[in-house]
Parts: sequence; structure tokens; C-alpha cells
Amino acid sequence: MEFIKNNRVYSLLGQRGTFGTVLKDLAGENEKIIALSADLTRTSGLEQFATAYSDRLYNVGIAEENAVGMAAGLADQGYIPFVSTFANFATLRANEFVRHFLAYMKCNVKLVGLGSGFAMELFGNTHYGLEDISTIRSMPNITIFSPADGLEVAKIVDYAANNSGPMYIRLSGKMNNPIVHKSDFNLIPGKSVKMADGDDVVIFTTGSMVNASLKASIKLSEHGINAAVYDVHTIKPFDKDAVINNKDKKLIVSVEEHCAIGGLGSVISEVLAEHTSHGKLMRMGTGNRYEAAGNYDYMLQIHGLTPDGIVNAIIKKVEES
Repeated sequence: MEFIKNNRVYSLLGQRGTFGTVLKDLAGENEKIIALSADLTRTSGLEQFATAYSDRLYNVGIAEENAVGMAAGLADQGYIPFVSTFANFATLRANEFVRHFLAYMKCNVKLVGLGSGFAMELFGNTHYGLEDISTIRSMPNITIFSPADGLEVAKIVDYAANNSGPMYIRLSGKMNNPIVHKSDFNLIPGKSVKMADGDDVVIFTTGSMVNASLKASIKLSEHGINAAVYDVHTIKPFDKDAVINNKDKKLIVSVEEHCAIGGLGSVISEVLAEHTSHGKLMRMGTGNRYEAAGNYDYMLQIHGLTPDGIVNAIIKKVEES
């Protein structure tokens, strides 16, 4: 399916809206696709799906564990179920069900985490998805995707619908999601996409932070620091080669809208730990703390996850070395 022609529409819809739109289109081609929602049909972007295929959408109510269990049963009967709910509920509240049915039994369930990071704004820490990658990453057999923009969401949902195996798709950001991939590209699970060249610093980033990191790379060049940027759209399996090929950079940076413990930065540190010589690693994410809730931009700012925040942190680290 050709997605690039809808790139601007996907940007306006945001990652959640793109997910629902693409899933509806794919369902028209494959009657085995099923959608399940934990009382979040509209929030999941599934309104069009519900209208077009009402017999293939199940709203289980606020019962995330049941949603995963039902999806496992449907998968066992040959269906392709996509379960959508807020990222924290998908990975924390339903954690044991995910572990049992997806990780252990390898059911062909596609778990979609909505509003990861700070996208839920004033709903607060109870609704922030800041631990979902670390929670799922320790479980065997689950592929973890973290798309940077609408085009990447579309490609990942298409891949998930047409390939067997349990998957977690982490959706971040809000509506009017910035376009990161302005031209078409070949999405290969487990293979990062190089977005910018640079010989001094390398930034590995994922999800909503790809756009911020690209902006930071441009700003860094004004300070005489050339930073390469990699879009890590697949956290597991991880692109170890991209890290190994850049391990001699002066500074290796990870940027994620996720806790700095257990997420992308931790994956990179595990790769580097297998090598005796490499540049310094700086992990940028949310700290090991819960801040008072605020709007999206404010939460990114206080955690240093803005282009300026990334630039300032890198300049400081470079000057220290």
C-alpha cells in the first residue's frame, strides 16, 4: 500500500488518528483484521473503523486485561487482533496478560499503546506512558516499534497486519505530528534510519524525539558540532550495528520521551558494554522521578526534551570532555 501520498493528512491526524485510518483501510483488504478497544474507540482513532466494520470492533470497556485475553483467543482462531489503549494501561495494568499470551504463548496480538510519554498532559502521571518500553523489553518474543511520524506509523501498522507474531506499537506525540520522513523509505524492522550525517556526535532517538533531535542537530552545527541522527523505530530487535559503527564518536547520545532507565538509552549501554573502547554515552529521557503534571510542551521542557534542551546538554557534555 502506498502511504507517502497521505503524509500530510497523517501529520494532521497525529499518530493515533493515523493508526485508526490505516487499520480501517487494511481491514478492507483483509477480513481477518479485528480491532479491540478498552473504552477508547474515538481516542484510538477507530471511529471510521467502527462505522465501516462494526462487526469487527469490540469495545470491552475499562478492562484492559480482558482486551488482551480476548485478543489472544481471536488470534488463536486465525484473526489478526489490534488491541488499543493508553500505553500505561496496556503495559502495566495488563502486564501479566501480555506476558502470558504475547511473550510466553506467542499469540499473534498487536498491542497498541496510545498517548505514550506526556501526550496525556493534565491527566497526569497516572496516564503518562514513561515505563512501557522497559516493561515490555524484558519479555521474550515481542517486537517493539516506536514510530517517529505518521508515515512510519502507517508502515508499521501495515507490517504488523501482514506479519505474524506479537508486537507492541508505541504511539507518541499529539495531533499535528511533525513530518519527519518527507520522502518514502523502506522500513525494515530492526534497522534504524539515518536521518542526518555528523562526525562529532551521534544521536540515537525514537518516537516523538526524532523531530526534536533533528532540530537539535541543525542548531548544534551552528556551534561547530556535527551530529548524526538515527531514527530508531524498532527498539526490539535492536539495530546493534548502528551503535557499533558509531561507537568511536566523541559522544553517543540517546534521546527518548521515556524514562532514561530501561529504554533506548539502556539498550545502547548494553551494546556498548560488550566493547572495551567507545565514546561517552549520555542518556536523555525522563528522570527517575514523577514531576507535577502540566501541558505537553511544558513537560518536555522541564525534562530537557526540547531541541534547545538537547543542544544545551550536548554542548555541556562536549565541553566537559
